Amino acid sequence: MSVTEKQGFIEVRDLRISFGSNEIHRGIDLTVPASQTMVVIGGSGEGKSVLLKQILGLLRPDSGSVKIDGQEITGLRERAMAESRRKVGILFQNGALFDSMDVFQNVAFPLVQSGVRDREVIEERVSRCLEVVELSRHGGKMPVELSGGMRKRVALARAIVNEPRCVLYDEPTAGLDPIVADSINILIHRLQKQQQVTSVVVTHDMQSAFRIADRIAYLHSGKIYFEGTPEEVQASEDPLIRNFIEGISSEREDPERIADPHNGAKLRN
Repeated sequence: MSVTEKQGFIEVRDLRISFGSNEIHRGIDLTVPASQTMVVIGGSGEGKSVLLKQILGLLRPDSGSVKIDGQEITGLRERAMAESRRKVGILFQNGALFDSMDVFQNVAFPLVQSGVRDREVIEERVSRCLEVVELSRHGGKMPVELSGGMRKRVALARAIVNEPRCVLYDEPTAGLDPIVADSINILIHRLQKQQQVTSVVVTHDMQSAFRIADRIAYLHSGKIYFEGTPEEVQASEDPLIRNFIEGISSEREDPERIADPHNGAKLRN
């Protein structure tokens, strides 16, 4: 059995990071098994996107460990990081497409950056990825001509063009209508099942989370508060988890207070 199979394709241990006096992560532990989809949920400002950037090596933690396919990356220099980064693609929340490049050029960009010069190889890889995201006929379009869902698809094609073993998704369905969001979920699920891609998905969309996840991790107060299968999350009676998945604010007024707002005994100070 390989290191990846025993320990997980991604291993995060006691990860800590602060920005100034703001402590974001207070000791995160997370294992993402190879060829599975881990969905990370949690409130705004909990550091979910920061976690993705540390896994990719774009941010260095103050302390702790991040291993990709058994290799420790937290102490690597930029040049040495290249090998690990080739194993990991990322879909940024806004897509981050280059407005001056057409769809084909956007998808081809990582290949060119990694030193691929053979035009036939580039055309074959880009065409295959555009086919995967069902945009084969749109290679000549500019990003401004695309809908939000199409832009996300192009960004996903770009994330997988280097054939990574893992893809990180930062709010992949944010700002999309339910039907388009569902099509993105189908693509994420298809990549995992057909190409055995390991996935880490940050999302607030619980419908998406339950559809695509093998496991769900709830990030709260700088740590993984809970981790389990979608079924275990749905069955949890923990108030923090139930309020999050049901979208219930802790500030919600109780019915008696709403019915009688002048009852001083029930008003907050």
